[in-house]
Amino acid sequence: MKNLALAVLMAALTLGLNATVAAKPEQQLTKDAAVVQSSNKLKLNQASVEQLIAVPGLGRAKAQAVVDYINEKGPIRSEAQLTEVKGIGEKLAARVAQYVSFD
Repeated sequence: MKNLALAVLMAALTLGLNATVAAKPEQQLTKDAAVVQSSNKLKLNQASVEQLIAVPGLGRAKAQAVVDYINEKGPIRSEAQLTEVKGIGEKLAARVAQYVSFD
């Protein structure tokens, strides 16, 4: 019963957040919205600092470091290359890779 209630809550949250994000594309994504949208991954190389902050594990400084890296060295093409960004190690790169695409 507890699992059913949790599943219903997650479904409602998913539908509500998808509608909210779709209705307001300029709105800053929340961490919950980033989780819900994990099937529609954020395009890392096109993302703004504000969008990257919504990815679990990235705060403002690391999000800015990602954008700076892309601006200086070009697109990030893989999880391994993401570790070249200052402050991002293998574990964080693996976590971030769940929520972003490298295209």
